[in-house]
Amino acid sequence: MQIPAKAEYAIRALLTLAASDTSVSAEHLAQRQELPAKFLGAILSDLRKGGLVTSQRGPEGGFRLARDPDTITIADVLRVVSGPMAGVRGMRPETLAYEGEAEHLRDVWVAVRGALREVLEHVTLGEVLRGSLPAAVTRFTDDPDAWITRRR
Repeated sequence: MQIPAKAEYAIRALLTLAASDTSVSAEHLAQRQELPAKFLGAILSDLRKGGLVTSQRGPEGGFRLARDPDTITIADVLRVVSGPMAGVRGMRPETLAYEGEAEHLRDVWVAVRGALREVLEHVTLGEVLRGSLPAAVTRFTDDPDAWITRRR
């Protein structure tokens, strides 16, 4: 699975908002996280439409989290900016049907979705910000094999 830049940028911007007690301008977010300002503007618009941030115009304006950072999961963010986490050709895995030798492939795709959910639905922005990651994450990061990139 590839995490698109849009999703990574969204999470980084939200972490910056989670660390702030005041509204933060889009320009400040872009500078703080070294993100392209125009692209971040579009991402912030998606996050606002998805109910994860609020915005206010004016001298005291900017962006704020719409909810407590301990209630916003990484999965919430990914779904707002990227859609479903484990689609296959744009379809939900449980709706697929295969025949012949590929008959059981749907089960693999459903399991992949379950594994992603196990991590992404159980880690919040607040936990990432504090570095207090839940067992759903640390059980993988504690495994030395998880840090090794495999080539073909």
